[in-house]
Amino acid sequence: MSDSASASPSAGAGAGSAGGPLHYVLMGTVARRFYLEGVSKVDIAKDLGLSRFKVARLLDEALRTGLVRIEISPTGDLDLDLSTRLAQQLGLHECLVVETGTDSLGDARRRLAASAAAYVSEVVVPGDVLGMTWAREVYAMVGQLTSLPPVEVVQLCGTAVLPDDDASPVESVVQAARLAGTKGHVFYAPLIVDDEEAARAVLRQKSVAQALEQAQRVTRGVVGIGFWGQHTSTIFDAVSPKARAQVQASGAIGEVCGVFFDAAGTIVRPELARRVVNVGEEALLAIPHTCGIVLGAAKAPAVRAAVAAGIVDSLVIDSALARVLLDG
Repeated sequence: MSDSASASPSAGAGAGSAGGPLHYVLMGTVARRFYLEGVSKVDIAKDLGLSRFKVARLLDEALRTGLVRIEISPTGDLDLDLSTRLAQQLGLHECLVVETGTDSLGDARRRLAASAAAYVSEVVVPGDVLGMTWAREVYAMVGQLTSLPPVEVVQLCGTAVLPDDDASPVESVVQAARLAGTKGHVFYAPLIVDDEEAARAVLRQKSVAQALEQAQRVTRGVVGIGFWGQHTSTIFDAVSPKARAQVQASGAIGEVCGVFFDAAGTIVRPELARRVVNVGEEALLAIPHTCGIVLGAAKAPAVRAAVAAGIVDSLVIDSALARVLLDG
């Protein structure tokens, strides 16, 4: 009996010509032990009398020929494909795309907020300092948080007063700090004031100055991103038609925490920017990692520009927005 005829996958398993039935059985044996039984390549080689390189080649061949097919079957709300592709295209540090499908706005916001809350709970570590802006999506995210490691939490801007909207950065920071069992650095002030001198006066107030001083220590930021238009920027909704026009004339298309930027991601400084009570553009840009939580395909130009500006390096967004960003 020839060597090839007497060989089996469990004894002298190097036998069998490539493409032959014994080779096919050997390849299946190696693949089963590695992928299904969790046996290491070293142990498979030892058990079957093969070299580690032969085992590696057989596993590669099993994938190449289709004997082994690896299928990723995601569960839950995250779209793994969109998350990966968008992170690569925009050069993001982290990216989660939440499938919202045909959800109503309220349901989509809740679904996005739940994933954003899980993200924040996962990425912050003890000793981090978490900074938060005023934004509907950030407020919704905090409402979904169930736990945080011991991190300090810092308010990064004042509050815009809008009809039928009770979202507050103070409440968000206090709630997050309570979950973390630490201190929340908050202040009570409007986001927009009447003029530049009024803004300076607010920023000089002890409570405001002390809270914003802590922003220099922020290691993780969580922000909303506004596209300059009705219902897509809370600041737009809060200011006069004259102020809206002035911002548009400056070339700004979006804002984060009252820091404005154009479509290329260049920071612009319309008159309105001097009336904003916030941490300031330098401190915002200095945060090592900042995640934008954003809902709605209409905000795509502002999201792309905020990434280009270096204001955000991570995103938690809905699938419709992600598809527009990828197509752009």
